[in-house]
Amino acid sequence: APLPAPLAAVHQAYVDRYVGFFGAQALEGMTVAVYEHSSVGRDVLREILEGLGAEVLPLDRSDEFVPIDTEAVRHEDVERALEWAAVHDFDAVVSTDGDADRPLIGDETGEWLRGDVVGILCAQYLQAQAVVTPVSSNTALERSQAFGQVLRTRIGSPYVIAGMEDALAQGAGLVVGYEANGGFLLGSQVLRNGQRLGPLPTRDAVLPIVALLCAAKERGLKMSELGYKLPKRFTASDRLQNVATQASQALITRLKHDTALLGQLLAPHSGPLEALDETDGLRAFFASGDIVHLRPSGNAPELRCYAESSTALNARKLCDACLLRVLQVAG
Repeated sequence: APLPAPLAAVHQAYVDRYVGFFGAQALEGMTVAVYEHSSVGRDVLREILEGLGAEVLPLDRSDEFVPIDTEAVRHEDVERALEWAAVHDFDAVVSTDGDADRPLIGDETGEWLRGDVVGILCAQYLQAQAVVTPVSSNTALERSQAFGQVLRTRIGSPYVIAGMEDALAQGAGLVVGYEANGGFLLGSQVLRNGQRLGPLPTRDAVLPIVALLCAAKERGLKMSELGYKLPKRFTASDRLQNVATQASQALITRLKHDTALLGQLLAPHSGPLEALDETDGLRAFFASGDIVHLRPSGNAPELRCYAESSTALNARKLCDACLLRVLQVAG
């Protein structure tokens, strides 16, 4: 069946939401590359950025679907962004996933930022008092000591929204939420310079993109420098596909009751196990400061692994090695 005609008033209201709050000159003088691919939000994103005064450089528009996962960026998209940075002069490269509710933000060198770091930086820019995020997000959130209240939830935006509602009911002040994929949720209104940004408690890709660009410009920093004050914590994530949910759950149950096997399987070189978090799957904290988290996917036959460490390289090694060992055990 044919789709109904787009509602121009809704489109304009969304553009006005950001241009009205941040101002028509907020990004003046900045050049922002937009990786358009097949995102449904590519045109409105460009319109918003141009409405804020940025010069927009559109890249790689596609009429074929491009599978962008902002939490596990494809190798070809990592390489593509680095190549763009070598050829073009821009302050940042930005994009979204296909349905445009999760941001993908890269710095001037073409390095993509992790979504859970984007969430912290956006929350700081908005001066949030309370932050709600899933248990898998980077612990630099707590270590930064930038927020009065941090609430950890199960993975998924419905849990984040419920946590935000609880925080608001307790009178927490300015409440925000975010996911490790970068989707940002605004639970309270923001008042600044006589302008109001109303709450939008659902995944939003535009607010974190604009907030980080504005933060860089206002502070006179490059995008690559925005997080220099954050504690040095790095995350990595990946998944094993075609793993039956029942098999994943059986493995989690087994590891809960055999901590010796848990240490050998998750992180044999990270020191003794110090704590377990069973909020969503099994999240293990080791004496070295490393964290490894196994969780059956909630919507696919997949087993996901999240790792955190003091370096990006070690986080990636932890994640990859854990999944390899799990695969060997499963085999």
